[in-house]
Amino acid sequence: MLAPLVFFEGRCKDKETFRKLITLANERSRRKEAHALFSEIRKKTLAAEKRGDQLALAQYAFEEICAKTLYNVTGEPAPFDPDSPFWVLPLALELGQMLGTTDGGEISPLLATK
Repeated sequence: MLAPLVFFEGRCKDKETFRKLITLANERSRRKEAHALFSEIRKKTLAAEKRGDQLALAQYAFEEICAKTLYNVTGEPAPFDPDSPFWVLPLALELGQMLGTTDGGEISPLLATK
């Protein structure tokens, strides 16, 4: 998950929550903070829906699923849906396509076709 986060942090205008997700991905002891971060990202999602910003919606959908996944690996109470990790790469591909990326390997080595 870290590779796509870093990839998109360098390509999206709104970098704030990407930076927070990268920190949580790197600092296991802080990952339970991902639950609150999900709520912060959800507010951005709702605002993007109101203004019809499809690129922002794709970004925040990816960020939300990353926050859910990071929180779930902590084993803390009230986890998000257990299938959250499954959606990380599909949502990364969707965001990448919206940004003009045609090679999934640029987003994550797990998406490389070679």
